Amino acid sequence: MPQTLSEIRGLLEAHGLRPKKRFGQNFLIDANHLRKIVEAADVRPGEVIIEVGPGTGTLTRELLAAGAVVVAVELDHELEPILRDVLAEFTDRAELIFGDALDGKRAINPAVMAAVEAAMARRGGSTFKLVANLPYQAATPVLANLAADEPRMTKAVVMVQKEVAERLEAEPGGKDYGPVGVVVQAMCQVRMVSTLSAGCFWPEPGVASAVVELTRRQTPLTDDPAGLAAGLGVLFGQRRKQIGSILRKYGKDRGITVQLPPGVSETQRPEELSVGKLIELVRAMAPA
Repeated sequence: MPQTLSEIRGLLEAHGLRPKKRFGQNFLIDANHLRKIVEAADVRPGEVIIEVGPGTGTLTRELLAAGAVVVAVELDHELEPILRDVLAEFTDRAELIFGDALDGKRAINPAVMAAVEAAMARRGGSTFKLVANLPYQAATPVLANLAADEPRMTKAVVMVQKEVAERLEAEPGGKDYGPVGVVVQAMCQVRMVSTLSAGCFWPEPGVASAVVELTRRQTPLTDDPAGLAAGLGVLFGQRRKQIGSILRKYGKDRGITVQLPPGVSETQRPEELSVGKLIELVRAMAPA
């Protein structure tokens, strides 16, 4: 059974702890939404799952109860005795890593990926999923890096700040449409699973939250997500300018002339283009 609010409070108080705002610790206490996360993840016995920010282990236990092998990455070292106690019966399928899931902003911690690779090897598998109530400050870089750089991640089902979820699934023309969402959508199909009020957490965050699902495309829309991200940085760095103006300066600085793809006009702005057209445009920006 998922941990109740009183159980989470009790676990922390027994170790003289309180939720830490600097780590984005807002513990999910809504059992219904916890079940929705596990159901959306379609957890299969023996499959490997990364969980970033396990907290007191309530989602971790649900994943393990469904038969998963969990690599849980926790930044707060003070939670170690709680997690080791809560997960004691699952030591054969739960590995705890205490440290940052990220190596800077542009990569996943190599120690985390090494643990995932070892878990996959032991189980004879070659893929993994990300399932987590992600700390808000880590959500975007964790998702962006795994979506772009880890084809072995087949699915991610995560709790994030609602505005992050909206950026990930945004369509052309809106204020939320930008580089991160475009790169993620190029690699994955994005679906909003549910939204949550602040009352679903303890302590209550100052923002709304959402569960979002990323399912890796069988054939990604680009084979160069890093190059796509770099090109989008140029285009969206001047998102209020027209594409013709952006590309004239870009081409002049590099001594090249960028030929617009069919269906793209000089008078359009980057935020008006679909993911597919942005990919074509970024390809056209590459030197011949």
